[in-house]
This record gives sequence, structure tokens and C-alpha cells, in this order.
Amino acid sequence: MRLVRKSSIVVVLAAAILALTSSRGDPIAAPALPSSFDGGAAFSLTSQLVRRFPNRVPGSPLDGEAAQWFAETLAQYGLATVDDTWTEQIAGLGRVQLHNLAVVVPGAGKGVIAVVAHRDNNGLGAGANDNATGTATLIQLARAYAIAGTTSARPKPVHTLVFLSTDGGAFGSVGARRFVATSTFRHDLLAAIILDGLGGRGSPRLDISGDGGHVASSALIRTAVARIVKETDQTPTLPGTLRQLVDLGLPFGYGDQAPFLGHRVSAIRITTADDTGRSDLADGIDRVAPDRLARLGAASQNLLGSLDAELELAQGSSSKIVLGNRVVRGWALELVLIAALLPFAVGALDLTARCRRLGIGLAPAFRSLRRRLGYVAWLGVLLWLGTAVGFLPEGNGRPVPPTGHAATTWPLVGIGIGAALALGGWFVARRRLVPLRPPTDDEALAGYAAALGALGVLAVATAVVHPLGLLVVVPSLYTWLWLPTSLRGWLRDCLYGAGFAGAVVVLVSIGVRFGLGARTPLYLAQLVSVGYLPWTTVALGLAWIAIASQLASVAAGRYGPYAGGAAHPPPGVIRETVRRSVLAAQARRK
Repeated sequence: MRLVRKSSIVVVLAAAILALTSSRGDPIAAPALPSSFDGGAAFSLTSQLVRRFPNRVPGSPLDGEAAQWFAETLAQYGLATVDDTWTEQIAGLGRVQLHNLAVVVPGAGKGVIAVVAHRDNNGLGAGANDNATGTATLIQLARAYAIAGTTSARPKPVHTLVFLSTDGGAFGSVGARRFVATSTFRHDLLAAIILDGLGGRGSPRLDISGDGGHVASSALIRTAVARIVKETDQTPTLPGTLRQLVDLGLPFGYGDQAPFLGHRVSAIRITTADDTGRSDLADGIDRVAPDRLARLGAASQNLLGSLDAELELAQGSSSKIVLGNRVVRGWALELVLIAALLPFAVGALDLTARCRRLGIGLAPAFRSLRRRLGYVAWLGVLLWLGTAVGFLPEGNGRPVPPTGHAATTWPLVGIGIGAALALGGWFVARRRLVPLRPPTDDEALAGYAAALGALGVLAVATAVVHPLGLLVVVPSLYTWLWLPTSLRGWLRDCLYGAGFAGAVVVLVSIGVRFGLGARTPLYLAQLVSVGYLPWTTVALGLAWIAIASQLASVAAGRYGPYAGGAAHPPPGVIRETVRRSVLAAQARRK
């Protein structure tokens, strides 16, 4: 451990670089003219949309009629809409037809700013705040560029403005993803403002994280905060530090800003609604606060004016953490995490070298770990089979809505079958792992060395695939490295449990954010089945569980080297079955 402490100087140096490179983001100046946003008209449009089309589930008849209403409303002001119609598979809904409607206002210069609001809802309530208020605000912002029904000259923006009403926003931001993937403007997009639930009675908040761990530019965040404070006298809430770390490490983004950020377009979501869905059933027009809607609508208009004047200051997205007025760069955080691998690697290599000097055989310990890795691979196969046979939803690579049917319905039959197959696989795997006698000190040390060596390889693989994923792994590196020391009793148990801190933070953050409770593991499994979380993340997570399992067995005194530590163990069930099958096939051919 003396070598570990000495090599920790690398982590200190990396942390110093992180501190020195953190910066302060300044907002863009406010527009010269005051906001002309008509809050009364926005509330009237909200009421009309809710009254005529309360159930706007994507693909439903009322969803199509709401799209037509949106186009007709803007046509009254001489604003033509472009309809992008397509069909897509959505988890919980099947294959449905969707509509994106866009009003394009050409600008004098290059570049495009998108103002986006999803038009649909999840069908649990009338969707008044989420998101009739955003749709009404979008119409009012577009009206400022009307060419009919006004005596004033039509303003000419500096950049091209696209006022986009998306479909499928309540089901994983499907419409927003469609726009950034297929629109003719996708290569010219510079920034996006997402209007989502502007009339709620809760405090305004900003969502800044997106797909791939990308975060909105500091200038866009600070400008949005300044414009909202100016109009509402309230500072909008930003995601907490732990949530930002989870979004970077997983990576995860929820809301229509997520696809834009995933395509490296700086985007921010303005909202007063929570994402738990607890208020969806009561989301009627009586829950909309007209004054809040008017103030946030004016703030959105002023934010658009600021961006249109000096958009170049707010372009781009990158990995970062926003801490008050300071910004911690993602590359500096990655540098600290990668530097943190060196002390652990020194400690793990020193332990392996000590085993070799003492003549302790490591082969049985690595065979035990291989057996555990084979079992968790079986669990991965079961997860894949659950998707293939329909127990878990198939999707289009977007997050499952936490209030949707897929996320709220337990697939009890699938869980029962999967549990039975998992239990059967464990009985097969454990035959060679059951200790025949208490492990000797040398065998326990070998078990630790094999597991910690594999943990180091896993950490390096994580750093290659997604460096910020080390946020989940690092706690286990520096707690489990101390397990081979002479710790005993509750202190050793606490040290082992602390290694799960990263995984626990992820589960708690996702569960609390969406009000999932016990459904959190199921929701994460569904994020994998729909293709939002990659299978490489699953493979790394399962390997980490196998390593944790071996360390737990050694720490608890329940470890047994593979096949009792035999130098040449006989074939196991799988190898023996394969061997007999080959021999039988050869016999039939003869």
C-alpha cells in the first residue's frame, strides 16, 4: 500500500489541472427591445388545445387533428407549416404515424436556431401544462414573424429560425430525434430552445444534459438563467452535481434537448413540470398558472432574441459539470479519472507479484472468476432473449417514458421464466465453486489477486469505451483494493459495501428523478432492450458484477478455488456435454 500512496501524486496533479481549468460562463447580452409576448393569448391557445384535443397520444386520431389545428392556427397569420410525416415503432404503442410541423423564417445570415415544443401527451391526463403550454408559447413566438394580421413590418432575424412542433415527445423525444437526423437544416443547426411545460406552479428549471454525455454550452445556460431571472425574479433550478455525474457516467439524457445535444447542437429545456408523471392525471387547464406562462413565455422570447443577436457565443456542446457559476471541463474530469487508475494498477500488480514470489498458484482463482463471468454472460443472454420474445419492449433507441405502459407494467411471466433460468444456470455454475473446505490464506490471497487484476482490466476497458463511465467504477477500485489487508468484521463489510457507491448513486438518481421506486432496475433493463443504452455497457456491468461476486465470497470466507484447486480439473457440464455430442455425432457418421 506504500506504493499506492506514493503513486497517488498523479491523481493530485490531475486534480490540480481540473481546478485550474475550471472557468466561469458569462451570459449573452439581453435584446435591446422588451418582450412583446402575449401571455393572455398563449393561455387562450392552451385552453383551446386542451379542450378540443385532450388525448394526444402519438398515432391517435386526436393527435392528427391537433397537428392540423396547429397548422391552421399559424396559417391565420400567413405562416406556412412544413409537414414531415413518417411511421415509427414506439415502445408501448407499436408502429404509429407521426407528424413534425415546422415554420421556417429565413434569416439574413447563416445558421439555424430551432425553437421546439412537443405537441403530444401520454394520454393519462389532458396534458395542459405538459405540453399544451409549450405548444401555445411556440405559436406566440412564431406570431412575432407573421406576415398577415399585423400593421407593423415583419422583423428579419439574423439567423434562420425554425419553430418546430414535434410528435412523440412524451415517448422518448422521437420527433426531436427525427428532426436532427433527417431535416435539411440539420447541418446548419447552431442552438435549440426547448419549451416544455411553461405554466406549472412549480419552480422553473433547466435541463442541460443530452445523449452521449453532451451538455449545453455555458453561454446558453447562463443566458437562459439571466433571462428567466429577469422576467420571473426566480433563479431556475439546474441539475444537481450527483445527477450531472450520473448523466455523464451512464450516459443519459431525458427531454427534447437530449437528441439535439447528442448531435452536438447546444440545446436547453425550459420547464416547470417534473418527469415523475405523478401530476399527469391532474394536468388540466385549472393547474396552469397564466402569470407563470406569460413570464416564462417572455423569458423564452428574450432568450431567442439574445441568441439571434450573438449566437456564436453559445454554440456547441461538450461534456462538463456546471457548479454554480463555475464549469468543470469534461476532458479535465476524464484526466482525473484516468489518472486514478494508476495507483490502483500499482497496488493490483504488486499483489500479483507478491503471490508469484510466494509461489501461490493463481490458475484456480482465475478459473473461478472465469466461471462467474460465464454465469453473468448467461444473464446477458437471458436479457437478450427477454427482448427477442417480447417480455421486454423493443424500441427505436429512445428512452422509455417512465409513465408509459411499458415502464409501469411488470412482465411477471417473463420475470418468472428468467428467474428460473437464472437460478438453473447458477446451480450449474456453482458446482465447481462450492468450497470443499475453508480456504487457506494463500488461496484467499490468490482469489483477491485474480479479482483485482480483472477489475483493473475492466477499468481500462471502461476508459477506452467511455472514460466518464469510470465515475461508476472508481469507488470500487479504491475500496476493494484494501480487502486483502488484515481487516476483519464490520469494517471489512463496510469497505466492501462502499465499492457499490457508484452503482447505488445511479439507481437512486434515476429512481428518484422519475419516481420509479422498485421499478428502477426494470427501467434500466428496458433502456437496454430498446437500444438506448449500448450492450457494451451491459457487458462491462455484468463483468463488474462477476468480479464483485468473487471478492464477496473471499471476504466472507465462502471462497473455494475452482474444482477444489485441482491443477488439471476435469471437464465441466458444458464441456462434457459438448464432448459427448461430438462423439455421438462421429459414431453416427461411422
